[in-house]
Amino acid sequence: MAAGHRAGAARAPRRWRTRSTKVAEGRGPRDGASAAGVARTGLPPLSPPAVPAAWQRPYLNIFKHFRVDEWKRSAKEGDVAALTDARLKATVYRIRGSLPSSSYLQLPRTGTLGLGGRFLYLLFRPVPHRHFVVHLDVTTEDQQVVRISFSTLFKEFKFTATWLQFPFVCGAAEGSAAGAQPGRRALVGAAPGAVRWTCLVLDLPSILSLYLSRRYSHLKSIKLCCSLLVRNLCTSDLLFDPGVTFSEARQAGLLCHGVVPMPREMAFPVPKGQSWHDLYDYIRFPSEGCELPSSSIGKSCPDPAAEQRLHSLRNVEQSPAGSNGGTQLGPPQGSEGTSTAAHTGSEQRLFPDPILRLKTIIGFGGCSTKWALWTQDSAAVVYPCHAVIVTLQIQTGEQRFFIGHTDKVSALALDRSCTLLASAQLGALSLGRLWHFPTGSCLSVFQTHVHSLCSLSFSGSGALLCGLGKDGHGRTMVVVWNTAQVACGGEVAVLAKAHTDVDIQTLKIAFFDDTRLASCGKDNVRLWRLRGGALRSCPLSLAHHQPLDCTDLAFHLQEHTLFVSSRSGHILEVDYRRVCVRSVRRLLPVRPLDGAGSATGPGIAISSISISSGFCATGSEDGYLRLWPLDFSAIVLEAEQEAPLSSVSISPDSSKVLCSTSTGRLSCLHIPSGHCCTLMPSHGGSVLAFSMEGLWELLATVSQDSTIRVWDLCSMQQLYEFSSAEDLPCAVALHPTQQLLACGFRSGKVQTFSLAASDLLVEHKQHQAGISGLTFSPDGHFMFSCCVQGTLALYSCLAEKSHVLRVLGGALAGGTGSGAGTLAVSQDSRLLACLGPSRHLVTVMEACSLDQLLRVDISTLGLNSRALDSARRICFAPVPPGELLVSTSSGQILVLAADTGQLLRQVPAVQKLCCSSLALSKDSSYLLTASDRVVRVCNYKKPFGGNCQVYIGHSEPVCQVAFTPDQRHVLSVGDAIFLWEFLALPAERAPLAGPPSSRATLMPGAGGSPEKLKDASEGPRQMVPRPLLSSPPRLDASSALQAGCPSVSPEWDTEEEAELLDSKVVRNGDKDASVLEPVSKEELLVVRPRERQESWRTPEESAAGSRQPRSPGRGQRLRPACYRHFAARSKASLLPESFSSPPAGRETLKLRAVLGCNGNGRGNMVWDPDTGFFAYTSGCLIVVEDLHSGAQSHWHGHTEEISTLALSHDAQLLASASGRRDGDSHCQICIWKAQDGACTARLSHHKTQIQAMAFSRDDMILVTLGDYRDQTIALWNTYTHQLLASAGIPEPAHEVAFNPLCHRDLACVGKGALMFWLLEEQGAAVHLKVHQAPAPDVLGPVELTSLCYGASPLLYSGTSSGHICVWDTQANCCFLTWEADEGEIGVLLCQHHRLLSGSSTKRIRLWAVGTVQELRLKGPDARSSSVLLEQELSLDGPIVSAAFDECLEMGIVGTTAGTLWYINWAESTSTRLVSGHKDKVTALCFSPEETHCASCSEDGSLRVWALGSLELVVQFQVLNQSCQCLAWKPQPVAAWGAESQQVVAGYSDGTIRVFSISRTELELKMCPHGTAVTAVAYSTDGEMILSGAQDGLVAVSSLRTGVTLHVLPDHRGSPITALQCTRQQQAGSGAQGSELWLATSWDRRLSVWACDWRRGKWQLLDCFSFPAPASPQGIKSLPPSLAAFCPWKPSTLVCVGFGMQKEALFYSLHKKQVVQRISLPYLATSLSLAPAARLMAIGSRERLLRLLRSPGSGAQDYAGHDDAVHLCCFSPSGRRLLTASHSAVLAWEVTGG
Repeated sequence: MAAGHRAGAARAPRRWRTRSTKVAEGRGPRDGASAAGVARTGLPPLSPPAVPAAWQRPYLNIFKHFRVDEWKRSAKEGDVAALTDARLKATVYRIRGSLPSSSYLQLPRTGTLGLGGRFLYLLFRPVPHRHFVVHLDVTTEDQQVVRISFSTLFKEFKFTATWLQFPFVCGAAEGSAAGAQPGRRALVGAAPGAVRWTCLVLDLPSILSLYLSRRYSHLKSIKLCCSLLVRNLCTSDLLFDPGVTFSEARQAGLLCHGVVPMPREMAFPVPKGQSWHDLYDYIRFPSEGCELPSSSIGKSCPDPAAEQRLHSLRNVEQSPAGSNGGTQLGPPQGSEGTSTAAHTGSEQRLFPDPILRLKTIIGFGGCSTKWALWTQDSAAVVYPCHAVIVTLQIQTGEQRFFIGHTDKVSALALDRSCTLLASAQLGALSLGRLWHFPTGSCLSVFQTHVHSLCSLSFSGSGALLCGLGKDGHGRTMVVVWNTAQVACGGEVAVLAKAHTDVDIQTLKIAFFDDTRLASCGKDNVRLWRLRGGALRSCPLSLAHHQPLDCTDLAFHLQEHTLFVSSRSGHILEVDYRRVCVRSVRRLLPVRPLDGAGSATGPGIAISSISISSGFCATGSEDGYLRLWPLDFSAIVLEAEQEAPLSSVSISPDSSKVLCSTSTGRLSCLHIPSGHCCTLMPSHGGSVLAFSMEGLWELLATVSQDSTIRVWDLCSMQQLYEFSSAEDLPCAVALHPTQQLLACGFRSGKVQTFSLAASDLLVEHKQHQAGISGLTFSPDGHFMFSCCVQGTLALYSCLAEKSHVLRVLGGALAGGTGSGAGTLAVSQDSRLLACLGPSRHLVTVMEACSLDQLLRVDISTLGLNSRALDSARRICFAPVPPGELLVSTSSGQILVLAADTGQLLRQVPAVQKLCCSSLALSKDSSYLLTASDRVVRVCNYKKPFGGNCQVYIGHSEPVCQVAFTPDQRHVLSVGDAIFLWEFLALPAERAPLAGPPSSRATLMPGAGGSPEKLKDASEGPRQMVPRPLLSSPPRLDASSALQAGCPSVSPEWDTEEEAELLDSKVVRNGDKDASVLEPVSKEELLVVRPRERQESWRTPEESAAGSRQPRSPGRGQRLRPACYRHFAARSKASLLPESFSSPPAGRETLKLRAVLGCNGNGRGNMVWDPDTGFFAYTSGCLIVVEDLHSGAQSHWHGHTEEISTLALSHDAQLLASASGRRDGDSHCQICIWKAQDGACTARLSHHKTQIQAMAFSRDDMILVTLGDYRDQTIALWNTYTHQLLASAGIPEPAHEVAFNPLCHRDLACVGKGALMFWLLEEQGAAVHLKVHQAPAPDVLGPVELTSLCYGASPLLYSGTSSGHICVWDTQANCCFLTWEADEGEIGVLLCQHHRLLSGSSTKRIRLWAVGTVQELRLKGPDARSSSVLLEQELSLDGPIVSAAFDECLEMGIVGTTAGTLWYINWAESTSTRLVSGHKDKVTALCFSPEETHCASCSEDGSLRVWALGSLELVVQFQVLNQSCQCLAWKPQPVAAWGAESQQVVAGYSDGTIRVFSISRTELELKMCPHGTAVTAVAYSTDGEMILSGAQDGLVAVSSLRTGVTLHVLPDHRGSPITALQCTRQQQAGSGAQGSELWLATSWDRRLSVWACDWRRGKWQLLDCFSFPAPASPQGIKSLPPSLAAFCPWKPSTLVCVGFGMQKEALFYSLHKKQVVQRISLPYLATSLSLAPAARLMAIGSRERLLRLLRSPGSGAQDYAGHDDAVHLCCFSPSGRRLLTASHSAVLAWEVTGG
């Protein structure tokens, strides 16, 4: 085993064994990956610029110095050979091959070149018609390796923090190299045939400075890949002129003027009388005087300086030698121009450099919160913060940073001498770094050979480093490296590797012996030994203590003893020498674990352990840090934390204990005093937004951990923390003059807090979706908020409690995202700018009234953009006040005049991605932008060129960036909070000697002496108190509700405000545009005081009391914002009153099966485990399926979409409900017999839709619940089908259920309350009484979305916030709640002591609720810790229906994706029973042998079904694209084989993809179109693919080569609707060619072509269109024009579509006229012809399928679709037919009746 490891190490690539190793050798960024930021760290440079050694001057011939011909110091791979070039008459190296990775020449073989010359000269010639690649690895001053690559393979410029990729343009390109014109992209590609020898000059320092803002150190390595010829490689600090020889320069006296001729070793031969530039290409990159980054490398226009020098030389040659003619020419203009340009470029750089310096990072963890280490002096701690490693001085709070990782740090280790620091980052192949800890420099970057490295440990001497992770197969892997030589410039070498199948959580090297290691994990403790290059382990016997989940281990400092901790509370004391367990102790808590919940068993669940010479520290999952003596006899000291502990560590001086929690809080316990302080109170999730305020010097942040935190801007210490467990805060704003905080939440509410009182002031709920923008005006008079649905609200903030002034609907564009920059207010508080109402528009409004002043179309301003630009972020410039900055989706920044909308200037894109945030300094001198993970600082007043600096450090996209109010710092947030020092302070604000104090400038007399400052601080405190390092108080965001505040609703003081809110339409000047206003002021009231109802009320009293403030009518009600509520899909089609249905027994078609279930329904699946009855809905059909055979029966009775089903308890009756038919006054409820499917009754009472239904336990009563528009509940007698009672509901209800123990009790859930209903029978009359119980106040304003009864007297209800409430039905109150999911609970089922929940997060969970009965006795003191989650499964969509057996062990679950899953909890499996398309089906087809059929949908899926069982065989999914059409490859002449099982599909991005069914893989992808592909077809031999697009172009592509052979523009301008090919002998047209094919477009044009694919000939046979009346609504409102070759009439076409009459036309190609007309009752939307049976199927918008048998027989109409029949397709034999109506696919059989 050891030998194998050594052999593996010896075979490892040599690039990993160098000291300065590149991060990702030979790998580029993935397609579509966002460009990472360029690599500036914000730290001061480590060393001055490197100067080349003397041996490198004046130039260095690299090939000669490294003796390439000997291949000792260089490496070659593949076909690399030396030969003599005829033109150059010199030796060149030819590199050729098919793959760049297999044919290359590399310098050096190992180590580094170490060449410091500024210019790299590459003399080469690309091989004609081939591609080449060149990689240059350069090292920056901060020891970061950056790869510069250029190739003809690259299509566009790409960059990351460590990689630059440039396309290389061969040949004479127009324009300069810096131009990057759009036409230049067309030149990118393989080298042309007449490519010339080229001298490429790369200015390496300029490239790093211009593109990455980094400083160049030296050239590390060069890799030349096929296919090219190379003459030489040289480096120099001099810029050589290739057009001048030494003799010419000496004769002209140009040497003294800076013109340096090309050395002889680098010169190309030039015959007499010819010019160098006429024979060869000269490329300098970047070009001279370049200010803007270029997107490619290529030959530019002739160098003006070179032309001038050549002109001067010609004049010298014409004058006598030694005369004054040559000396009077003066200095050449080229040399002056060069020096001037260089000087100008240096002036345009942004100074100081760097302009930002990282000062503080607030954050901890990222990948893991277990890594926090002490330094040897116990004065500082080292910990990771995402991709940055931080050293924090405990006394001063000063931080030092280690920056270089490109992903989150996963493990840390520090040797005992604090010399070496080891770190590893996440990734498939984790990269490791070794740092010199005292200086912070990176010594080595090495490949760990481990996936997901999770642990690192140094030996006592620091010479060995061990790591723990997983290999590529998921097995545990242990690696040991030798780090002894790293400090001396050596490399990290692998000493040994070992694999094991056991679980290992922790691995450490013994400090007293470098060859001994110990590890622990689940049910194992192992002792390891390193000997002879091999790792061997010995397991300890734990037979008497299993199961034992070991979590951590620690070595005793003096004795050879090892302590191991476990989750069960056991502490194992291990004798390391004897390899045995010396003793086992179990730590038990002193008191019961209230709410600990995560501890298993009665012991203390220990997560970490640390040992000193005299005591032990443990951290446990109950949140306690405990100190013990080494015999664990008693607790010496304990400190409680807010969350479970992840790690503990005793300082080397044994005076302090460092601990970290799972939520990211880092704390330190001082043992002598017993005081525990917080070192780093970080957010537990990504920071979404922040707001700063200058008067009180406060910073407020919101995070994904659902907390709002307030910080002191000076000390960056946390002051307050507001928690909002039920809602996620996503926007925050601090009032500019008052101590007020406003926060917007994902639910749409906006809350305002008082920081002085730490209380909630007011809550607004004008928005129905998440808040995307929130800001105050600078004067503090107004507040503005907007949501993702585009609603904009204006608030008055003159009083402490803000109130709403105006609400505009649709004012902003949807989908713009959230964050700073969605709204912007000018500095004078006069103007408000917003992104909308579309993403291409920016609107400027009057801030005080929201009256529109200006609207600018951004899409017309981006002149250089290739795509339609959209606005992403906006910002007003402080000075001058009239400028508005708009960032666009193309990365540009437009500067507009805020009063006129005029484009003042355009800042070119300096980043590939659009910026997520932008901000200007107060004097508008500097611009901050953030995109992806980087922060950029630019000079706003000067032209954008080299005056931009880029800073990295964030491991996640930066959400927001801004200057602090004092302009001395910059703040950026994303994964953590980064505070940067801004070093470009103006002279008038230059700081005095000593540290600046921004707080002193705000106090009276702050500018004086320290005595004055002291006196000022003794006065009354005017600012928010700032606590010390102790933990801040936690405040609940809903504390005001719990405290019972009288009202948090705005008060309407004036009649003018009421009239403003009552207005419906606001007109903007003379424009006709209007916006939607709120319907009434009462709709704006959010929270009302809750009063518990102690007595029963009639529904009329309840409705009257609740509806009193509501003024709008029922037609204006909005659908509740919860997915559980049903909303019928919008349809424009109607089923006619009468149609030609076939007589019974004479049907030609028989419905065989329906593919898929309606995912839009709610509770639309039922299953009875006793009888096996299983039914679900698809459109307007009820599908009853036999689960054993798969046979289906279909119940017809509804004409509209069925919303829900209900099955009686004895499984004898089934109730179904659907919406009302157009013209009807009520919706329809059908009662069916489950045995034979007979409809026994049709009930009608509700006016719109039925939301839910339920049978009573005795099945005598059916309750039906109307939707949000109906808001009624009705009771029916199931025997007489009479309406027993009905009542109105004050708020929309979502679900209803009967009490299983009493048929007189039922309950329903709705907005914020649970309603208990009681049936009172007085003779034959039935009356309803209701008791409304509000939801617990702790949940806030929520929707109760689901319910089910449990064991008496329990009732469970789910909420929109993911909580489950348990109610006592005897007391009608809730006594227990717990958070069951992150999303809305839509389904609940309870049987015995188990509860099943299904939510919008696509999860179903199984809970053990057996102890809830006992908790009911505790009342309000009940805790949810005893409710345990047993199992969990994730499905493909939110859960909408579920049915299980009595034990909840197996059942069926339905999702919104239209899938029904069989769930088996015993096996923890989920199996698809029924699957279908979620979105509209776009195409159908059959395989040639009719064994399979295929369908595709707008959701991007292509599904293949087996025709025998109609089960899904394979599914191909293309993300973010719509699959528009498909075709099956025809059967070849040879026997059927796997190669012929192909399907071609067209997509919305213009691509067509060919899939192999047998191999289930993508075989070919082509992009013949620039718009969506709307039709596709194979040629009859299957060798060609015809495709038609949205723009009307038809492309002919070869399946063998993937090349588009021909593009036909005959139908340009109208989408192609149909393509079909047929053999010539079948068509009988007599034209030349083997095949005929036709194309139709939406504008009724039809063309027929004859073609010979082998000869590449196409002939247009006929092209015509049919007359039609003009449509007032445009072509797209009409049905498509369709045509097909008639299989039973040669040379005849069948055409349908919009025309003068509703008919089907038979058109003869011979006669060039219509030969037959068949009248149709409706316009056709689909057409299919059956070849053998002479049948024609026609679908219509009237939801009917018409079947015509030609000739002469009558027509038959078939119903069963709930929308337009937009697709129909016969099988090749004509025995089967597929039809589609939206997402439902119906399979029919042709019976021949």
